[in-house]
Amino acid sequence: MSAQTVLYDIPGPKARARNWLYTILFILVLALAAYYVYVGFDEKNQWAGALWDPFLKGSTWSEFIVPGLLNTLKAAALSIVIALPIGALLGIGRLSEHKWIRVPVGAVVEFFRAIPVLLLMVFAAAFYAFYTDIDAEIRPLFAAVTGLVLYNGSVMAEVFRAGILSLPKGQGEAASALGMRKTQIMMTVLLPQAVTLMLPALVSQLVVILKDTALAGQLTIGFNELIRSTGPLTGLYGNTIPTLIVVAIIFIVLNLILTKFASWLENKLARRKKAPKGAKPVHSAPSSVVMQRDDASGGAL
Repeated sequence: MSAQTVLYDIPGPKARARNWLYTILFILVLALAAYYVYVGFDEKNQWAGALWDPFLKGSTWSEFIVPGLLNTLKAAALSIVIALPIGALLGIGRLSEHKWIRVPVGAVVEFFRAIPVLLLMVFAAAFYAFYTDIDAEIRPLFAAVTGLVLYNGSVMAEVFRAGILSLPKGQGEAASALGMRKTQIMMTVLLPQAVTLMLPALVSQLVVILKDTALAGQLTIGFNELIRSTGPLTGLYGNTIPTLIVVAIIFIVLNLILTKFASWLENKLARRKKAPKGAKPVHSAPSSVVMQRDDASGGAL
């Protein structure tokens, strides 16, 4: 019996026919929705060539789109580089056997996970404006990165914790039997194996970071990211819908590139090292996971 037939029966002729019918109906509904969207835009003359002509000019890309895209990538890259190690440290801290470490770290994670990322950006912008001497030109970037790091670092902490807890207990017990310290077990045995399991959830969170940079373009923050930088185009040409469509396509392409890279990295890691038997992939950060493990592999510090 193949692995594909363990969890469900092979569909029979009627079931296959029913599945094909559902597929055709779904495609028809999707095509109908696309048609109504197209007709609605056409009635408003949003497909007029004059509204799309600006995107055929090099000056439009060099003056509006590319600068905003570079700022978006800069904010996303900085946030990812900073949030990943912070998330790993917080996730490991939540697994500590020491209550004086585990409880404060858990409070920090739950606190920043509960606050909307836009609100964190606004608080960061106000803090940098009143209590620091950061130049006004780069202050929006600092505020955007701070909000993204605080929120996504906390979410990633749960991803790391879930990934480590998904490993079989024998991994930590075997390392402990060899005389390894708990920190060594975490850094050299558990965490490297958990990375493969955590990769899908981590990639999903990296995509969220990239998309959430658009929130920093709000008036209260003023970061000149992709959407905000293309705003003057709508004032010059009155092409709001075409501009948003182009921006949406750019975000889709960026996310596809990030996803493809993650898939390549996941396949490369899978070829080098297989996940331990009995481990389960982590697809999303859980809302609640056991605070502490009783076995020897649970402690990080």
